[in-house]
Amino acid sequence: MAYISDFIAYLTVEAGLAENTKAAYRRDLELLGQALSLKNEEAYLTVSRSQLLDYLTSLRREGRAASTVARKLAAIKNFYRFLTDEGYIKEDPAQVLEAATKAQHLPKVLSEEEVKRLLEAPDVKTPLGFRDRTMLETLYATGMRVSELVNAQVKRLHLEMEYIIVLGKGNKERLVPLDKMAVAFLQSYLTKIRPLFLKVDDGQQEALFLTSLGRAMTRQEFAHLLAGYAKAAGITRPVTPHMLRHSFATHLLTRGTDLRLVQELLGHADISTTQIYTHLSNQRLREIYQKSFPRS
Repeated sequence: MAYISDFIAYLTVEAGLAENTKAAYRRDLELLGQALSLKNEEAYLTVSRSQLLDYLTSLRREGRAASTVARKLAAIKNFYRFLTDEGYIKEDPAQVLEAATKAQHLPKVLSEEEVKRLLEAPDVKTPLGFRDRTMLETLYATGMRVSELVNAQVKRLHLEMEYIIVLGKGNKERLVPLDKMAVAFLQSYLTKIRPLFLKVDDGQQEALFLTSLGRAMTRQEFAHLLAGYAKAAGITRPVTPHMLRHSFATHLLTRGTDLRLVQELLGHADISTTQIYTHLSNQRLREIYQKSFPRS
């Protein structure tokens, strides 16, 4: 199986990394394989923590720049986190590795005004446009991962109670509420739009969001649609599905939502993962203060 190629595809959809960064990650992982004499990509699944530590130590002994070692470490950690999350391996051998130099990168988010323009970009007078608006409303209302969105099933949707059951990482379920707007779009989508995409002989199709061919939407297809709507909304920077997840969390915290509730909604096992958004919400509050306070 092409684990590295799958990882790069995942980075394209989930993280929106630049092409040169993805190329560097691929090269770093291939060099890791050469250094550890891995015969094929299946061998990456058996790499131990001690092997990774020895490899990083050898890089430092060779006099590699701290930034270079840090980038290689980032590639390794993200790759093995991906393998763990996708269920290819049970334990992450890179989980406790530390970088020679560590910089905190804050997630990229959209402003509330940008989100509004993005949500309103699809033409809801067309079936495809209405489906896309419903997907965008659902993604922003729940803070789902894009993989959770495209894997959502009709049977897990409970519109009368205004919530959806999300199947997250490690097949863990969580209950996520839906706002009134998302509920309204989902109700109309289910009754008027989704039946148009269903094939006559495919009454067992469980996927909530379907393509015009009657199959489940993929992460790549949705990411492509999102990029087009972002451009139509006048947003000049690249927009990825994960940016809506980041925006969901940041906007909730900016409006005073408890951090542990946001952790629960996002499905984070560790609250330290959620705490990164407090930096963003605090930064946004400072910006509002500086614009609004007379003496600022």
